[in-house]
Amino acid sequence: MTKSIGPELSRRHVMGAMAAATAAGAVASSAIAQTQQKTFVLVHGGWRGGWCWRLVADQLEKKGHKVFTPTLTGLGERSHLLAKGINIDTHATDIVNVVKFERLNNIVLVGHSYGGLVITPVAEQIGPQISSIVYLDAFLPEVGESALTTASQTSRDAIKAAVERGEIFTKPLPASLFGDDEKNRPWIDGMSTPHPILTLTDSCTGASAREKVAKKTYVRALKYNNVAFNNALAKTKADKTWRTYELDTGHDVMIEMPDRLVEILLEVA
Repeated sequence: MTKSIGPELSRRHVMGAMAAATAAGAVASSAIAQTQQKTFVLVHGGWRGGWCWRLVADQLEKKGHKVFTPTLTGLGERSHLLAKGINIDTHATDIVNVVKFERLNNIVLVGHSYGGLVITPVAEQIGPQISSIVYLDAFLPEVGESALTTASQTSRDAIKAAVERGEIFTKPLPASLFGDDEKNRPWIDGMSTPHPILTLTDSCTGASAREKVAKKTYVRALKYNNVAFNNALAKTKADKTWRTYELDTGHDVMIEMPDRLVEILLEVA
């Protein structure tokens, strides 16, 4: 004879199922809440603009994150503001003011290439508001260093020539020199604009604040041969407080390998 399930047992089954569903929902809601709490401030490199982050920003935003991709003064859509007095302090203030006026906190601050020279002084000003700092194939300056003293020979030559001519900017170098994929070069070259010269000759005045950030990451794009970036990778690999990544791609990682970059940024956030 088959034993029937009584009312009490049925209620237990129903209550158990409801409890399991509630628990599962709570876990899912918690996971969603965690992924929605990240705030990214992405700082572009020399000759670029906020436009270069579009492929990465779109993915992060679709995953529920807040993303800011400010264009530095005198570049990109702000190229009409290119002027003689623009320096590192100008660009650092660009980023600090985004954080200030957007009332951001617990941010993931990312600097690509020249952007490493920018996020270093930014960290000196708003260090406590940075939860994670990422140098993306970027300068990792120490006190007294600048792009002029640490850049590749090609870049140094271009900077010196511009200074000798009395120019207030350096013209964009072609994407082919950065090891970028041929299919991406027309977009990169077509969008790049002259870069303010003083930002490349200014020396770093402080670098201690970045070391106090809880999470520190260096990402190296191996297809771009750059001694300064090789040295930065070696330095951070030898320091257990840093996480490092090496990618088989060109310098403009956000365009060359956006999917993988998004994965890395979420891992280190």
